[in-house]
Amino acid sequence: MITFKHTVIDSHGLHARPAAMIAQTCVNFKSSVTISYGEKRADGNNVLAILSLGVKQGEEITITIDGSDEQEAYEKILHEINTKFGRVDTPDCLKIAFFGTKSYDKKFFAELAEDKGQGTYNVDITYFQTRLTPETATLAKGFEAVCIFVNDECGKEIVDTLYECGVKLILLRCAGFNNVDLNECAKLGITVLRVPAYSPYAVAEHAMAIVQTANRRLHRSYNKVKENNFDLTGLLGLDLHNKVAGIVGTGKIGICMANICKGYGMTVLGWDAYPNKALEESGLLTYVSKEELFKRADLISLHAPLIMGEGGTYHLIDKDSIALMKDTAMIVNTARGALIDAEALIDALKAGKFNAVALDVYEGEDTNVYTNLSDDIVTNDITGRLLMFPQVVITSHQAFFTREALQAIAIVTMENARNYACGKDYGASEVKAQ
Repeated sequence: MITFKHTVIDSHGLHARPAAMIAQTCVNFKSSVTISYGEKRADGNNVLAILSLGVKQGEEITITIDGSDEQEAYEKILHEINTKFGRVDTPDCLKIAFFGTKSYDKKFFAELAEDKGQGTYNVDITYFQTRLTPETATLAKGFEAVCIFVNDECGKEIVDTLYECGVKLILLRCAGFNNVDLNECAKLGITVLRVPAYSPYAVAEHAMAIVQTANRRLHRSYNKVKENNFDLTGLLGLDLHNKVAGIVGTGKIGICMANICKGYGMTVLGWDAYPNKALEESGLLTYVSKEELFKRADLISLHAPLIMGEGGTYHLIDKDSIALMKDTAMIVNTARGALIDAEALIDALKAGKFNAVALDVYEGEDTNVYTNLSDDIVTNDITGRLLMFPQVVITSHQAFFTREALQAIAIVTMENARNYACGKDYGASEVKAQ
């Protein structure tokens, strides 16, 4: 166990930015980190809990680190404190129009945006519940930046409207950017920044959760038991142990999924347009062609970006690739809906293909995403047809939805806004036209 004290010198006390820096550092370590202030305690990986301590300038906190990597965590936390706390650089206040606001968005962003002045994020956010669409784009008039999510529309027409409204920065609070016309942004000089990674664990864990739900028919079992029906008919699944997993896209999320599959005792195959040979050298997976992966895999998990055009990943899973797969194959998509040709998937399901299909995203989901339609009939044709199949599980584009991920999204988005206002390097956050 390592314990050390720190006297807060920031004029705003232990405010949003230093709290965010501590929290984002702590989530990367196995060791538990506790911050004490008087009788109050906060987990070091929880930015909202740290802010609730209410530490003012000149007051002392005690940081306790306990675990297998405590020394490494101590050194990293100390580095963050010594290099980033008490900084006095103050960007001009950035006015941001925040579209598609949900209560959970505001919970994290509002806390980080509250402080103004030296060393803070220094932003002024106006929250709109409506999505960004051609009809709502003019709400951005008078704002220098907009903050949008995966279900917001940002094609050429909307980018043009934003430019006319004075917008110079698009902040994506997500990793994907296929909904933004990057060429038009480049033409008009609009900067586009994203969150390259928030919690790969959240997405990979959700992928395994929903594919196992589909495989073991947990959704059906839950409903049967609620009706006092304990019959096992229709609930037969397959072991994953000693089966073959195929990971399509071996970035951070794909690596997490590969490790989960390895933990199940599976043989892991991988495909990526840019193979990471270190993964093979470590023994985690073996790279094969797409065709071999489709033929051999019992579980296919999609973690590739959506890339349009020739040689891209649009409809990577189509009629031909499905024909290569085992009839008992399981497939899970937590990446982008259009990686799978929905019509080809439905045709295959009609023909008795697939033991399990788990979709957190799917082609044609756009009108459903984050919308409460419980009082309406199902009018989305693709959704309605997919829900007919007993081995299909659909969730509501929620693979990212953990506290750690929401915290990371808010922090990185706010850092992106601050870097823009201060004229600093964007690193991996910047998205440019190809």
